[in-house]
Amino acid sequence: MTIFALGVNHKTASVDMRERLAFSPEQLHHALPALREQTGVREAVIVSTCNRTEIYCHAEANGVTSTDLLVGWLAGYHGIPATTLQAHVYCHEDDAAIDHLMRVASGLDSLILGEPQILGQVKQAYQFAKNQASVGGILERLFQQTFHIAKRVRSETAVGENAVSVAFAAVNLARHIFAELEQAQVLLVGAGDTAELVAQHLNEIGVKGLAVANRTLARAEQVAQNYKGQAHTLGELPELLPQADIVISSTASTLPIIGKGMIEQALKQRRRKPMLLIDLAVPRDIEAQVNELNDAYLYTVDDLQGIIAENMRSREEAAAQAQGMIAEQTAQFMQWLRTLDHVDILREFRQSTEQLAQEQLQRARNQLAAGKPADEVLAELTQRLTNQFLHQPTKVLREAGAQGDFQALALFQQLYKDTQ
Repeated sequence: MTIFALGVNHKTASVDMRERLAFSPEQLHHALPALREQTGVREAVIVSTCNRTEIYCHAEANGVTSTDLLVGWLAGYHGIPATTLQAHVYCHEDDAAIDHLMRVASGLDSLILGEPQILGQVKQAYQFAKNQASVGGILERLFQQTFHIAKRVRSETAVGENAVSVAFAAVNLARHIFAELEQAQVLLVGAGDTAELVAQHLNEIGVKGLAVANRTLARAEQVAQNYKGQAHTLGELPELLPQADIVISSTASTLPIIGKGMIEQALKQRRRKPMLLIDLAVPRDIEAQVNELNDAYLYTVDDLQGIIAENMRSREEAAAQAQGMIAEQTAQFMQWLRTLDHVDILREFRQSTEQLAQEQLQRARNQLAAGKPADEVLAELTQRLTNQFLHQPTKVLREAGAQGDFQALALFQQLYKDTQ
């Protein structure tokens, strides 16, 4: 038996190819059972995000045949020639597959090193497959250990710390300047992808006072509605700026839309209460002369890029530490997996059982030689053999019941019924 990891990601396939290979939740309802029907596939989990589609499965090991089978199934399901898909896929087996899954869940294989969303996406994929009865004992243990190591990587290394996107860096900067950022009034100028990402980060922190000003009101309303803010047009900026503690701008304007005079007037109305302005636009949205004003603190995207570069170096150092932790966890899982070889298990079980039987048989012979009635000796032999054979299964069964391990209980019940 082998553990396989096969897929495509942002490193191996274009956006167009990743879109063609993605699975919607509705498709997964049919895809997982179809994958399980493939020759030799015992368990399977499909992880599908905007940056990757990956199949993790516990299957019969037939070398290149198993890889070809998985590629053929994935290509066939999405109507793509297998030869086309071959140029974009990667396939790992056993320790390499385990290492890959743990790297993915820990954010080490992401487009942005250390991004936290992927762990939640992997957990969702695992839970979906479990609900579909596609996860058994092997993948259950693998994914639980994966979640454990991903949590350790997050808590024991700096791989997920510090901002590495301009949107997050902007919010992180504001968070360092405002002790109670959730109470600040924030004005987003522009409603594009960057602004929406900023709004998302602000929402996660719990910022309640959010206004979105955009050239088109409809787009401002769309972003504002998603994050419980108020929508405005750019024409309302003179009225909005005096109310804003933080201004984060990211429009596509070719000329500055917020000038020194506009901020000077806003500061007067605020009675010199300080303002933080973060300009994420290129070309700039906010005139550089704003920095000449007292109580106005202007940061540009160039200022943030320096912070991001330093933070990325910090994450890369932490990633090396995390990889060592993952390698150790992978080795432990492979060691456990090797103990599951059925031939070795059967041989050890027979040897231990025969040893117990011989010990009790010799004891019975000694009792007979000492003159003890044969009926008593046989009754005692039967009782001792029964107690010794059932001691360990009974212990394990009680532990499974206490822990709610229904899979172990079901397996025990199946073994018991098969002996009837």
